[in-house]
Amino acid sequence: MGKKLLILLGCFAAAVLIAVFIPSSLSSFHISSDETGIFQQEILQVNETAQKVYRLYDNGRYIGVLSDETKLDAHLKDVYQEKYAETYPGSACHLGRNVYLIEEESYFSFNNIDEEILDYLDRNSLYSLESTAITFSDKNGDYAEIYVSDAKMYDAAMNQYLSNFIDPDAFAALQNGGTVSDLTSYGTKDVGVSIAQTITKSKKNASVQEIKTSEDAILQYLEYGDHTEREYYTVEEYDTVAGVGSKNYGLSASQLISINRDQLTSKDQILSAGMKLCITYFESPIDIVVTRQKLQKEDLYFSTVTQEDSTLLKDTSQVVQTGINGSRNALYVEKWVNGVLSSGTLKSSMDTKQPVNEIVAVGTKQPSNVGTGSYRFPVDNAKLTCGWGCYYGHEGNDLADAYDPWGDVYAADNGTVMEVSYDAISGNYIKINHNNGYITYYGHMRVPSELKVGDTVQKGQVIGHIGMTGMATGPHVHFYIQQDNEVLDACKVTGFPSCEEISG
Repeated sequence: MGKKLLILLGCFAAAVLIAVFIPSSLSSFHISSDETGIFQQEILQVNETAQKVYRLYDNGRYIGVLSDETKLDAHLKDVYQEKYAETYPGSACHLGRNVYLIEEESYFSFNNIDEEILDYLDRNSLYSLESTAITFSDKNGDYAEIYVSDAKMYDAAMNQYLSNFIDPDAFAALQNGGTVSDLTSYGTKDVGVSIAQTITKSKKNASVQEIKTSEDAILQYLEYGDHTEREYYTVEEYDTVAGVGSKNYGLSASQLISINRDQLTSKDQILSAGMKLCITYFESPIDIVVTRQKLQKEDLYFSTVTQEDSTLLKDTSQVVQTGINGSRNALYVEKWVNGVLSSGTLKSSMDTKQPVNEIVAVGTKQPSNVGTGSYRFPVDNAKLTCGWGCYYGHEGNDLADAYDPWGDVYAADNGTVMEVSYDAISGNYIKINHNNGYITYYGHMRVPSELKVGDTVQKGQVIGHIGMTGMATGPHVHFYIQQDNEVLDACKVTGFPSCEEISG
């Protein structure tokens, strides 16, 4: 019992010594600057009970202890009113993204350096503002984020960007939750629009430098992301809108108009030599997908049927029945991504006129190497990307397969292969003599044709594959018809299909 009493008395005496002598000895204790951070801040005294203190850090570096959190709150409100309220209405000022205020319990009382700390925040602009964060994500997660001062401003910029790709009337109907009816007359009609990625809005703090405050700045981001470099082309005499696009990365007329909407309004616009046009197409962080219907009249090509006629001499033939093309109305559904045709499928069709086959009587053993004089397009789903004279010196018609850019090339009529070769301008090409005074030419094929000189070909026979060898900016066939060593505009040759429906 005596030992226990002595131990208790000893503990009591030690507690009294700690309470009386240690606080007074620490009252003048000074913490060095590398321990207190940016400012030297003295410990004034050690308290018997712990009190709340607020330690401030800048990007992991200790700034100091703030004596009064309410003073910081008031300071942030003053900063917002004085510096940011006019440009960023409806927002609020907060500490910068990497500035942290940590509340903790401490037995120490520090000297007041609130003014120095607030001045430090001012001098280094260590503030952030409430903004609307626009987050872009795909199946792999978030991949980009921007901050805007006004969500409505972002919506307006997005609508402006979407207007580059979709008809305004269709867009207005779809915006209001409506639908667009199927196309019933020849032409095209936009029936749907979507964004391939997911876009979400949320409230987040951001530095002043990060926040976009104008519709134009937001639009620039939607068009080109963080890419700032632009390439320009100086218009030359005789240039057309389609020709400029064709010479520069194979841009379509509509693409060129979209990226130069401040200067171009129509594909038929007369260009002035010296105009500088942007030829850097959109490099957007998002993909705008437009569903477009196209209703068009198409030829149903007649077939040529031959029948042996022993009354005709060898190497002679006679048309017994003239072939007549039929027609159909075809409704296609196309998918356009960022203004570029991605795919197309036939939704429905209705025959309006049945074709009448051509019947040709040929002498015994007569090969069908004589042209009918009635041509077909050298590609399926023909699209005229650059017509005769679309730029200075362009003699021919550039024809692409709108739905299969690397599809087959077909003989436009019966004939005999007269040349299979390559040159630096036309790349791999083939020439067919139709043995009726006409020759057809097919350039830029992907690989050399497997046919040999002297081979007989039939109208519609595959003679190669679409490519872009030689001087070509995109996959197409450079095509023309030749008569008596004169190169002709195929679209104006009798017997060649109408080019009006495939121009664009």
